[in-house]
Amino acid sequence: MKNRPLACSVALMSSVALGGCGMLPGGDDSVTVTVWLMKDSVSDDFLKRFVSDYKKEHPSVELDIKIQEWTGIGEKVLTALDGGDTPDVIEVGNTQVAQYAESGNLRDLTLESVRDLGSEDWLPGLAQPGSINGAQFGIPWYAANRVVIYNKDLFALAGIEEPPKTRAQWLDDTAELNRGGNQGIYLAGQDWYTLAGFIWDEGGELAVESGGEWQGTVHTPAALRGMDFYKDLQSLGNGPKNSDEAKPPQAEVFAGGDVAQIISTPSSARIIEEKNPELKGRLGFFPIPGKTADKPGAVFTGGSDLIVPKNSSHHSAAVEVVKALVGETWQTDLARTMSYVPNKTTLAGVIRGDASTAAMAEGAARGRATPNSPQWASVEADPIKPYMTAVLEGEDPEESAKTASELISVELLSG
Repeated sequence: MKNRPLACSVALMSSVALGGCGMLPGGDDSVTVTVWLMKDSVSDDFLKRFVSDYKKEHPSVELDIKIQEWTGIGEKVLTALDGGDTPDVIEVGNTQVAQYAESGNLRDLTLESVRDLGSEDWLPGLAQPGSINGAQFGIPWYAANRVVIYNKDLFALAGIEEPPKTRAQWLDDTAELNRGGNQGIYLAGQDWYTLAGFIWDEGGELAVESGGEWQGTVHTPAALRGMDFYKDLQSLGNGPKNSDEAKPPQAEVFAGGDVAQIISTPSSARIIEEKNPELKGRLGFFPIPGKTADKPGAVFTGGSDLIVPKNSSHHSAAVEVVKALVGETWQTDLARTMSYVPNKTTLAGVIRGDASTAAMAEGAARGRATPNSPQWASVEADPIKPYMTAVLEGEDPEESAKTASELISVELLSG
């Protein structure tokens, strides 16, 4: 889920009176709280506002904000959690919390969740993946689900007056858009989040749990129908079959002006307009169409949680930073700045009136989460992505899916 990257990590002085909590030994009344945030999760301007405000409110904490790449982050976080030079707060994908909690190196934040953070109002799609065996390790930060971002000019040029409401109409419209040197849609071959929605729409699942064991199910007839639709849609553009939406960044491809649609979170619109200011005001948004016009397609509820490692040297100071980031003031700012869904249902009103978030909210009504297995993060990369590429490159869908399901089962049992 993710704007303009920072050129380097920024060490920023912020002010906080913590009443002695988290202070360094030897009488030094200042601490450095190291925070890992993911690339493009927040804008530079949001970070500057947050740090400036924190500087006024908290006089004895230095925030060392380090921006991380999503690629390879799982191994990097696990290494950091197990090491001596551990960050104090880490942003993680909501589907990754179980993996990190299994290491035994996360601080249990259940008490803070109930006492200070209003956990009763959290979005289930963020809160549930962060809760492992009744203990809350991941604190919901923001949510977002995918919508279709489209170029209004290219739609008008193709004579399409309004966005499609059904899958069938979507395919027809995209075929019309995919001509004259333009791409009907840019859809990378390994965008498994989008595939998951198509599978769920067909009544399928990625994996199911029975008797405490997970089994891969991408080979079922329903899941195969979802992959078949993905293949049809992906063919109506020049998206690479052997990489995901980050390689190359699909928002930057869209900014070239010859792509009619991408499937992404609304925050990508900001990146597009920064890359190509001529597209400002020319972008539209609609929910991913469903099989019938009465409801949109199913979508993956993505987003990020914040975790505090056990090995943090400054637990109290770290929790204070988390409290600020997930509190109402900065949730409101973040939602409006980045077009995210806030972490609490009680804050839904702060994003009303925005076309992009309206489309996202409509799709969120059919939001889903991935299997809450500690091994799920590794399954995302392999075997699901290679399976998708195999099918798109012409291999037998049933055989490829069967192999993928078997590998998923083995991977989910490995823990």
